[in-house]
Amino acid sequence: MDQGGVPRAGDQSREEARAEARLTAARLSGEGVVALALTWVDNAGIARVKGVPLRRLAEAAVEGVGMSPVFDVFLVDDTITTSRYLGGPDGDLRLFPALDRAVPLAAQPGWAFAPADRYRQDGLPHPACQRRFAARMVERAAERGLSFRAAFETEWIVRRADEDGLPTDGLPTDGPAYGLHRVTDCSDYLRDLLLALEAQGLTVQQIHPEYSAGQFEVSVAARDALGAADDAVLVRATIRGVSARHGLRASFAPAFEPGGVGNGGHLHLSAWREDRNLLAGQALTRDGEAFLAGVLRELPALLALGAPSPASYLRLVPSHWAGCFQCWGVENREAALRLVQGPDEQANVEVKCFDQAANPYLAVGGVIAAGLAGLDAEAVLPEPVQGDPALLPPERQPARLPTGLDETLTAFRASTVLRDALGDVLFEAVAAVRAAENAAYGGQPSGAVIAATRWRY
Repeated sequence: MDQGGVPRAGDQSREEARAEARLTAARLSGEGVVALALTWVDNAGIARVKGVPLRRLAEAAVEGVGMSPVFDVFLVDDTITTSRYLGGPDGDLRLFPALDRAVPLAAQPGWAFAPADRYRQDGLPHPACQRRFAARMVERAAERGLSFRAAFETEWIVRRADEDGLPTDGLPTDGPAYGLHRVTDCSDYLRDLLLALEAQGLTVQQIHPEYSAGQFEVSVAARDALGAADDAVLVRATIRGVSARHGLRASFAPAFEPGGVGNGGHLHLSAWREDRNLLAGQALTRDGEAFLAGVLRELPALLALGAPSPASYLRLVPSHWAGCFQCWGVENREAALRLVQGPDEQANVEVKCFDQAANPYLAVGGVIAAGLAGLDAEAVLPEPVQGDPALLPPERQPARLPTGLDETLTAFRASTVLRDALGDVLFEAVAAVRAAENAAYGGQPSGAVIAATRWRY
């Protein structure tokens, strides 16, 4: 904080922040941008926003943009709970845009996207800032000589929208799962999506139809862990924008219809020391094994970050490739942790039990924290599971992960690893939101839960 008491963005001085903002504003203005969407993701997994005119970017970068800390206890339906530390009308925070991540939104002309970090009025980081939490875990790993490459898969389901933009029951395609028919029917839509993502600097690895009717998946290239979470927010915003321009409405909800296969949000992550991928090779390195063992041990608690909605547990069912058993396996799509082998630079672990109700910053930060705890404990993996765990004899079946948010909340509250990593303020805010959403929706029939959440994520 400078002598005037105004918080600064990161380690920059006011002058440095102002200079960077002016350069960013000039760049964005040259691409037709007139407003910047400063985004953060709350503990219910909803991306929230404050917009500023581009002409005010320098002021926003130096002074920040005001917002209430009460957003940390918003629920998915916009009702508000309280936690031990947060809630009520008092207090204020400052949003600072990450200018190095500012990018014009190709499907929303005139607008640009920038993730935001949240600071207190005295210039210190807000202890419940989810993006800063992910950054802290990356920094904690760097102290041990570790870095990460990460990416989130994005699955979504589209339906036709009416003239008011509201979703209907109309399908844009009746093509079969994974079928070329579906790509043919939606070729203009998918082409425009690819063009928009690439225009925003994202490298698309693949795009394809998924299992459910009207469902698609896109994967972008891995990058640093914090950047991967930023990309997850940007990809979804882009899908929404392109969908709207094609008269469609996109849903990223974990469960879209009773009995159906919902949308996953699988996290892929590899851990590196210097130039060596700890998860590569036919035999895991000792540190690679300890990292994965730490994640596996914390999975029941990690679901509070990666599968946080009452709707998440309608997706986490056996024999649906959702990863509902607490086990790992080599290339096993039924295991909660799937070890993906291949060229050394591409080997990674896929956390299959996560979905897109998750705040991606909490998800990636929590996985890193759990893995580091495994390293500290020199944890050891059990034997990998082959085949569908649900078909194994009962005595050989691994433990089921929690089957409801109430079980997950119990595991989360008992996790000293995640409390230490998140800090009391953020930990209690997450727990309060989970408890309130479980109270509101946990006892409702699946159809009611789906109807309440289908178009929120």
